[in-house]
Amino acid sequence: MTNFREFLDAPPNEVPVRGFLHQPTSANGDCLILTHGAGANCDSPLLVALAGAFCASGLTVLRCDLPFRQLRPHGPPQRGSAERDQQGLNAAIASMRRQTPGRVFLGGHSYGGRQASMLGAAEPGLVDCLLLLSYPLHPPQRPGELRAGHFPRLQTPAMFVHGTRDGFGSIDEMIAALKHIPARTELLPITGAGHELIMKRNRDELPKIQIGRASCRERV
Repeated sequence: MTNFREFLDAPPNEVPVRGFLHQPTSANGDCLILTHGAGANCDSPLLVALAGAFCASGLTVLRCDLPFRQLRPHGPPQRGSAERDQQGLNAAIASMRRQTPGRVFLGGHSYGGRQASMLGAAEPGLVDCLLLLSYPLHPPQRPGELRAGHFPRLQTPAMFVHGTRDGFGSIDEMIAALKHIPARTELLPITGAGHELIMKRNRDELPKIQIGRASCRERV
């Protein structure tokens, strides 16, 4: 059984952290922070399903709204939002380190995962592992506009979960891009899934993914 509650941490002069905290009945001391894509919030079905599953396995899980979503309930992030959104993730990490004694893992869907990976590349060692869901490698039908310039600087182990029908990057394109990451990585393809990743037919199976697969085995 898992329990979650509304969460708000807003110290003076810092980016506020807002979302829902899932607390396991038998905690192992580790924590996972999950955030959403550009068109969603932390109540997305994917984040809710994964938060519940990871919490049931003993992790404390925070699913949080990025700063751009805290400012406006609908619509994509405005130009120039990325820096503050990364500051929001940094604040969430600091908040969870104050509350949990173990390791901290950072994950996100699409835009949220991209910001998590950029933060990880800028601050090696900030978190123990990344969980990147439907990484938006390039805009749909524009494969030449890669969003992987920071990959060669990424020193944090990362697990990528990607649908085989994702228009933001094919599995072959993801395999090629991950070769530029010096850290340990793993790519887990989800057969038949698109960018949203979760579907009726995989709703029960998808939450069974584990952070502690090959990419993070030495740390988790």
